[in-house]
Amino acid sequence: MNLRESNSAPGPRVWAVGALCHAVADALDARFNPVTVRGEISGFSRASSGHCYFALKDESGQLRCAMFRRAAGLLDFSPRDGDQVEVRGRLAVYEPRGDLQLVVESLRRAGQGALFEQFMQRKARLEAEGLFDPARKRALPAMPRAVGVVTSLGAAALHDVVTALRRRVPHIPVVLAPAAVQGANAPAELVRALQSLYDLAPAVDVILLVRGGGSIEDLWAFNDEALARTIVQSPVPLVSGVGHETDFTIADFCADLRAPTPTAAAELVSAPRDMWLGALDLLDERLGDALGGRLDALGQRVDQAAGRLGRPSNLVTRQQLRLAHHVQRLRYAVLSRRERLSQAPRSIAADFPLKLGRALVQRRERLERVALRMRLLDPALVLQRGYAWLTDTDGHAIVSATQLAAGDAIKARLADGEVDLTVTPGDATGTRPTLPQ
Repeated sequence: MNLRESNSAPGPRVWAVGALCHAVADALDARFNPVTVRGEISGFSRASSGHCYFALKDESGQLRCAMFRRAAGLLDFSPRDGDQVEVRGRLAVYEPRGDLQLVVESLRRAGQGALFEQFMQRKARLEAEGLFDPARKRALPAMPRAVGVVTSLGAAALHDVVTALRRRVPHIPVVLAPAAVQGANAPAELVRALQSLYDLAPAVDVILLVRGGGSIEDLWAFNDEALARTIVQSPVPLVSGVGHETDFTIADFCADLRAPTPTAAAELVSAPRDMWLGALDLLDERLGDALGGRLDALGQRVDQAAGRLGRPSNLVTRQQLRLAHHVQRLRYAVLSRRERLSQAPRSIAADFPLKLGRALVQRRERLERVALRMRLLDPALVLQRGYAWLTDTDGHAIVSATQLAAGDAIKARLADGEVDLTVTPGDATGTRPTLPQ
């Protein structure tokens, strides 16, 4: 290799900014994606579009994150600043600013691990089967005959439910079907308890499935698939009141209605007794008023009927008077018609000369107006103002210079006679007729 060749070796590549950002994004995608990251949420915000933006941070770093509306719609809790979470997504470069960001595809609370993943998979499968379909959800009865309750005998939720029902509807019986609400045997016991209440339907026309709050492990029995299918088979509306307001289980999605707490579940099925007593008092008052009004109206009808039956001659007299009135009106109408017909010939004879003379005058004035318009249209009046009417030798009217050529013979009619003309060559604008020499 000679010296010239060594001096012409290529230098380092010069990147365009956008191309470099794109290349970095490709390298990140090939090297890391998909990636799972654990950290603390900071600066969480939800845009009006439904997209969520936040940062994940720990003691040694921070990473910008974006969760688009489709992924955010799958969240079963509301993320807040300070939450420890695990996110799964793809590293990318936001090229307009050159920022590194993590596009989040799923987000869950940290520490839930395999149980949460199992919960999400089971929820998605049962939802695809239609167990959560809103179309099958039923309204609660306004006034249940009996309330069934499924919970543990030692649970605080049982005390809360019974207290609320005793305070609001002490007259409605409560049927308890005890079952364990935590532990390995809990799902099977819950299924048996529900089945025992199903056998009492429709005497028990609403069921409460309740438990107090706890961790995901404590509430795991309510995520059982067999329990979910049993809930869907309930012959009466079923309310799920499991955990606190932020806790969600598969039982909540299968139930006809979810209550945020056990106490709220009891209140949903028990309108206060005072409200119903007040409604009964109002209905009693309205019924009494309606019955009294109806009796008064019927009494008046009886009085009127008795009056007519007691004096039938009065009815005959009224009918005779009406008949005499109609006879008088008919006689007057006949006489009036005869009088108008007898006067018609005399009226016509008197009015005929006057109407004939008026018509002749109108016809004469109309003829005069037509004659005036005809005179105004006479071409001779136009010729008297200095205009001429040009025709060729055959008498056809000439209305354009393009109809003439040099040497053509034409006639010009004036107000007092005709003049023979010959067309001679003119200037550039057209031809010019001249009088014969």
